[in-house]
Amino acid sequence: MPSDVEYSPVGEGLGMRDYWLYVWLRRAAVIAAHVTGLGLSLIISLLSRPGTSLFSWHPVCMSVAYCLCMTEGILLFSAEGSPFCFKSRKCKVRLHWFCQALVLIAAATGLGFMLASKNVSELPHLVTWHSWLGVSTLAATVIQAACGICMIFPKLLRLSSSPLRLKMYHATCGLVVYLLATVTVVSAMFSDWFQATVKGVAWWGFLLLPLFPALVVMNQITNAYLPRKKITS
Repeated sequence: MPSDVEYSPVGEGLGMRDYWLYVWLRRAAVIAAHVTGLGLSLIISLLSRPGTSLFSWHPVCMSVAYCLCMTEGILLFSAEGSPFCFKSRKCKVRLHWFCQALVLIAAATGLGFMLASKNVSELPHLVTWHSWLGVSTLAATVIQAACGICMIFPKLLRLSSSPLRLKMYHATCGLVVYLLATVTVVSAMFSDWFQATVKGVAWWGFLLLPLFPALVVMNQITNAYLPRKKITS
């Protein structure tokens, strides 16, 4: 389908040797992002000691939702370093929707545990930057899921935009949601609970960990959907 938006190719203008180095560096970065997302979820789950309190389930659910499921749901479209690189596009889209459904379920469950914990402890709601960022992230996640539904059923919803533009809008909004989720995760590390659990050099390491997958995701989406002017001969 013709369009005035053209995707920027990866590695354009590089020599063969530089191109392969670029590809392998991207592949290593994507693999590291997979490991970081999984590792961060596991470590936060261990630190929170799930079952010891209602609150203990909140970090578990939120880390699984955003550090693991959302990261995997985006990175599975990467051509380098993704365990699903051999799957068809249709299969990847289904896996993406499955991951995003898990994000909504896990995030809603984590929110429920937080609300229950606050009510039992008779503590006020929405009194920290982390709580406000968390609510904003959840709202943006729901909106993004609605945008995804619009992209799948454009004719049923009678949308006038072309499928190519809908994909670009969906990817751009998804990047905003992921970056907002990253800021929320980072802000959680300034909470009293996390600073009492992790201290010293380890705390600084945790502070930097969520930023790496965010950079990889941002690079992947901008490389795939960044519009540029067509080259006319």
